[in-house]
Amino acid sequence: MGRPALEVADIFRTHGPMWRQAQTGHLSLPQLKVMSAIEQCRSSALGGHVLRCSACDNIEISYNSCRNRHCPKCQARAAQRWLEARQADLLPVEYYHVVFTVPAPLSAIAYTNKAAIYRLLFDVAAQTLLSIAADPKHLGAQIGATLVLHTWGSALTHHPHVHGIVPGGGLSPDGERWVACRRGFFLPVRVLSRLFRRRFLEELEKLHRAGQLQFFGEHEALADAEAFGRWLAPLRTCEWVVYAKRPFAGPEAVLAYLSRYTHRVAISNRRLVSMQERSVTFRWKDYRAKGRTRHKTMTLAADEFMRRFLLHVLPTGFHRIRHYGLLANAERRNHLAKARALLNVPQPEPVIDEPANTSVPTFVCRCCGAAMNVVELLMRRQPIRAPP
Repeated sequence: MGRPALEVADIFRTHGPMWRQAQTGHLSLPQLKVMSAIEQCRSSALGGHVLRCSACDNIEISYNSCRNRHCPKCQARAAQRWLEARQADLLPVEYYHVVFTVPAPLSAIAYTNKAAIYRLLFDVAAQTLLSIAADPKHLGAQIGATLVLHTWGSALTHHPHVHGIVPGGGLSPDGERWVACRRGFFLPVRVLSRLFRRRFLEELEKLHRAGQLQFFGEHEALADAEAFGRWLAPLRTCEWVVYAKRPFAGPEAVLAYLSRYTHRVAISNRRLVSMQERSVTFRWKDYRAKGRTRHKTMTLAADEFMRRFLLHVLPTGFHRIRHYGLLANAERRNHLAKARALLNVPQPEPVIDEPANTSVPTFVCRCCGAAMNVVELLMRRQPIRAPP
């Protein structure tokens, strides 16, 4: 697949320096690091290597990637490695896709409290799934879930929600049998929504009482406990969006889905249409519309486009893919082995690394398809630093 005509890096390189100067003191260090990484990705600034084809002597220069998790160009390889590691975790059962979303008012305060509220979103969504599934009135089983955080809407607005991939069943409370959910039906979404709403608001109030939430601008008055309680009141009665999609068509479909969602960033380079002197146009999907009218284009000022993109920079060290229940990292291997034994399916064969001389070449010639060898290393440029 060829290089897109326009990339997020092009927008940052063109409009970023002036905007950074105008926003001095308003951009966080992680946001500045993301901008710098995307601007330098696969450029001479990061160094690289010279390649020569072993068959036709074609010579190419390949520059290094930034490997930043917010970079649109660096996620495909990371997603592939993650999928290969997760392939052995799939069970021969139906898998369901569930989504937990918080109302728009909470999205506003989540931006200034990312670590606390994103963590709360993960934990409450997982607790909701595990609690309802363990209830004998519904499934009565211990289940597992993989949750993935997305913080954006299609128009790059701040819209925190988690996508969950859940096997359609689990271990009985005594661990002696596999309990499968009803075919084509996982758990009642209305029950999930009500419990998710109640537990989230309870935990949010605890964070407020502990002084772990910060409020700025129009929300500054919410630092007061009574004002915060009045602000929460409408959220106790409005509908919270929780839904479960129909089951995937087999484990292969689960992997295909995960490859598109686990390492996705706010916008891919493929969605960019054009960049003008002061604006950027991109494709987006309006989920309120139906049919062909759902797919639209949007034009934003370049400054606004960069602001929206950087809304979705995660706190340093924050994990956006997490596993719970049977799939929790600590006991995943033992739980999956027991599940396969109860389902009467063979254990996956251990992956054996192939000898280096039989492996697929890392670099392939675009002219003839033969392997390319590294013949020279290009050192990265030293950054220019201001005097102390």
